[in-house]
Amino acid sequence: MKEFKPEQVISGTWGELWYDGEYMAEIVGGKAEITYKKTGIQQACRMMEGQKITGLEAKGEFKIYHINSTVMKKELEAVNKGKTATHTIIMKLADPDALGAEKIAFYNCVLDKVILMDFESGKMGERTYGFTFDRWELLESINMAN
Repeated sequence: MKEFKPEQVISGTWGELWYDGEYMAEIVGGKAEITYKKTGIQQACRMMEGQKITGLEAKGEFKIYHINSTVMKKELEAVNKGKTATHTIIMKLADPDALGAEKIAFYNCVLDKVILMDFESGKMGERTYGFTFDRWELLESINMAN
């Protein structure tokens, strides 16, 4: 892309999140990424190792305003029974000025923790949940041809 219009830069204001199919209007932000696990490969007559991707680590996080106890309740229902709670999380970013939208589904998500209580006097309540996932699906992507 040789040139772009400043208004085409996508804004996080238009981010959305669904947690097990439930729309979370209280979303503040979200992030997900894949980190490569690499193994060094030594080659004859070379001082530097080459790298081969031999695994993936998938992590994400979302931040929500503390409006209700939805996430805590779902986690505690499973944890109190000795079970691992797994979730489907869908994130979407669709700024009306952008060249399109990105929407990704993350499957078999396991939260890193359950927040029971977290507050500070004079501040709005927010909760940040980290999670891992083992599969993802790109549902929408921004078309570079526009």
